[in-house]
Amino acid sequence: MSRRRGADEVDTQDGTQPTDSHRGAFGEFGGESGAFIERTFRERIVLVGVSLPPHDDEAVEASLDELSLLVDTAGADEVGRVVQRRDAPDPATYVGGGKVEEIRELAEATDSDTVVFDDELTPAQQFNLEKALGRTAIDRTAVILDIFAQNAHSQEGKAQVQLAMFRYRLPRIRGKGRSLSQQAGGIGARRGPGETQLEIDRRRIARLIHRLESDLRRIANHRDTQRKARRRSDLRHVVIVGYTNAGKSTLLNRLTDAGVLVEDRLFATLDATTRRLELPGGERVLCTDTVGFVRKLPHQLVEAFTSTLDVVNEGDLLVHVVDAAGPDPEGQIDAVRQVVGGIGGGEVPELLVFNKADLADDAPGLAARHAGSVVVSAVTGEGIDELLLRIGDRLRSLVPAVELFVPYDRGDVLAALHRSGEVLSEQAGDVGVRVNVRLERREVGRFDEYLVAPGPEGAAQ
Repeated sequence: MSRRRGADEVDTQDGTQPTDSHRGAFGEFGGESGAFIERTFRERIVLVGVSLPPHDDEAVEASLDELSLLVDTAGADEVGRVVQRRDAPDPATYVGGGKVEEIRELAEATDSDTVVFDDELTPAQQFNLEKALGRTAIDRTAVILDIFAQNAHSQEGKAQVQLAMFRYRLPRIRGKGRSLSQQAGGIGARRGPGETQLEIDRRRIARLIHRLESDLRRIANHRDTQRKARRRSDLRHVVIVGYTNAGKSTLLNRLTDAGVLVEDRLFATLDATTRRLELPGGERVLCTDTVGFVRKLPHQLVEAFTSTLDVVNEGDLLVHVVDAAGPDPEGQIDAVRQVVGGIGGGEVPELLVFNKADLADDAPGLAARHAGSVVVSAVTGEGIDELLLRIGDRLRSLVPAVELFVPYDRGDVLAALHRSGEVLSEQAGDVGVRVNVRLERREVGRFDEYLVAPGPEGAAQ
């Protein structure tokens, strides 16, 4: 079988490395233009998973099933898979020499183009594997990056994906040392190889990384200005999070008529969308859909999407959408919570929403195991009214409770309290009424003269 080129091998007539575009798993990503050129054929892929201590074979198979979906989304087909149990990864090839030979034989038998590993490979491991297998060897991170490259549409999204891809590929660029020398070095007859094309490429990519970081800082500053304006508006902020393809965009469309793209595929939408939402109690809040999460989300993406993911930390309530019809809802919940905690959103209150009730028979059972959760179908509208009521209740519970004493001759003040806040209790006395009420901070000042004792700041009483 003929040798297939690896992900970053030489690709020009003079034997030099392409400088402004870099090959991904299933296409080519242009560094200068940000365009992703998808290949016109579907590659044949062999998947490789490794079970490490504590060994959980079911978890490895579930992860490989998800990787197969990622590969399909990226534009390729799984034709075989290999699973290995090891005490530790092999430093040279991750799986060891014997297993590499088994993978090579399977790849040749299935005429596969690429071998995809479920765990991230080091640059040295990737190089050794491609040399031994005679074909491209990549990891889950490369597949996810390629999917993001295909689906990025906004200026910010493209810049974020470019930055993540360049950070990932910079240590993986390879060349042929002296054969790529572009100029001589030294004095007189003592002339060394000078600067290689490989060094030029690395320096150019480093410049592109710095430029993208600068562009994203500018966009982040603009986002920060928008967030300050939202905070001044005193509108509560609901952030929809969840596993990719759990139905977040469909739910946002159902709640707000946002018109966000909806497709039954992983990472169909990457750009955050914010819309106003009116709750049954008359309150208006902001509702934001975020990028979907996945197991083993590449840290390059988390770092590059910092300005987008910061919305999670600043939300008042996280609506965590779970695919109740998926193969492993509990595992997806844990994966999302791990990512949310990793970006600093672990303290934000969460409301679990089990979506796709029209497809999942066990949705009520899932909800029963998670107290306070809601079962909905974003497609049919089932459970949406209950969800809106629950969102309103959870947001109101976050408002601090204060205690006031209102004389009987100030019935207008008592009426204003009922209009402005949520009255929790009223206790009649000899000359007035003691009122326990939840009031937004901006409203408390109107009733200062009647204030008795505020409750613990931000706590429910």
